[in-house]
Amino acid sequence: MEELFDPLSMARWQFGLTTLYHFIFVPLTIGMALMAAIFQTAWYRTANITYLRLTRLFGKIFLINFAMGVVTGIVQEFQFGMNWSEYSRFVGDVFGAPLAIEGLAAFFLEATFIGLWIFGWNKLPALAHLACIWLVSIASMLSAYFILAANAFMQNPVGYTMNEERGRAELTSLWEVLVNPVVLAAFPHTIFAAIMFAATVMIAVAAWHMRRGQHTEVMRPALKTGLWTNILAFIGVAATGDRLSLAMVDAQPMKMAAAEGLYETTEAASFSLFTLGTPDGASELFSIRIPYLLSLLSTHTFDGEVEGINDLQEQYVAQFGAGDYTPLIWVTYWSFRWMIGLGIVSAFISALGLWRLRKNAKPMSPARTDRWWRILIWSAPLPLLASLIGWVFTEMGRQPWIVFGLMKTEAAVSPNVAGWQVALSLAAFTVIYGILAVVEFKLILKTAQEGPPEITDDDAEEGEGSGRDQLAIVY
Repeated sequence: MEELFDPLSMARWQFGLTTLYHFIFVPLTIGMALMAAIFQTAWYRTANITYLRLTRLFGKIFLINFAMGVVTGIVQEFQFGMNWSEYSRFVGDVFGAPLAIEGLAAFFLEATFIGLWIFGWNKLPALAHLACIWLVSIASMLSAYFILAANAFMQNPVGYTMNEERGRAELTSLWEVLVNPVVLAAFPHTIFAAIMFAATVMIAVAAWHMRRGQHTEVMRPALKTGLWTNILAFIGVAATGDRLSLAMVDAQPMKMAAAEGLYETTEAASFSLFTLGTPDGASELFSIRIPYLLSLLSTHTFDGEVEGINDLQEQYVAQFGAGDYTPLIWVTYWSFRWMIGLGIVSAFISALGLWRLRKNAKPMSPARTDRWWRILIWSAPLPLLASLIGWVFTEMGRQPWIVFGLMKTEAAVSPNVAGWQVALSLAAFTVIYGILAVVEFKLILKTAQEGPPEITDDDAEEGEGSGRDQLAIVY
């Protein structure tokens, strides 16, 4: 029974599943807040009712998603004290600072201006109301920054000193924690990935309506905006991902070595797109490789040296003592490729979509047209899956450390919590979260299928004149 319900394994499963579930809502909140702000800005500047209808549609999707994200995020943070009390005791003085700022500043700012935006239609001046949604968008990104800063400390500990007497890390420089090289690289990467997901959701909603020939005058610009946004955001993801890989190599070279399954230190190292072989790297049965790419990603030179797993293992044993410092190779290897591959496929589909929207595009048969709309609709989750898998890579690639070089994961779990207790709460969370997921999906699906709300003639007349007056809209 003890082996079946090992406290460490149960705690890791619960936190991992809770985190991934919570993160389903994070990128859509960040990305959709930005898209709503952009559409409202376009309406404010042009008085084009199309942009107002899109603001209302995607703003409502944002609000539904935001509410669900708040609920799951609170539960996630409770686990630090419940299942990971040793971790909280050891690193709480450092880890808690950016989380406190996120809760007391960024989240409160976001929640306040969401309220003003919802209830401020036709009550606030047009520019002030527009500023509210932009502040919501900025606050959601700030919230992500502070959370990523806390996570970056786990990847690359900075701004602390060890109190040997109390056996814990203590904060010495909040500034160093907030400008950790890992968070400076991870933040834009995360934001661009969130924008990609919001863009593909927008594409899916537009494609669903255009497949049925409804709201085409509104959905065609939404589709085109979503396609362009996804492609541009993917370029941002790729550029910032390159910077993040350099930060990763500097802070955790073992993670990059595991991402390639590279056991021996190599110069001019190639990158394998696909490999079959033994887990220890002793026998490679089949591989498709791009010459020099791993060295280029790791050092920005074609002949740069990339440290291998075996050499790094020896270094860590000498530095930290006996133990296995290698993460699960198959998890890091394949998650790295799925993360990249899904993002590429998503951007490729959007590029094809723009090609199909060009003025001189050759008409397709009804069957092919219907198939194309279905592809656009079902491609919506691709950036989200890439982000989720990216977090699996980030966290699993750090193992066996919970705070790299300072604390192992096995030492961080609460000592007085039995495995069966964690398993029981995990089962309860799974059931509750499953129900919440169904509710969330149905609410968003219903909103998307209803489409952009109609604007009455009275509303349209009220919006005329300067072109920047508020319409009487209440969600």
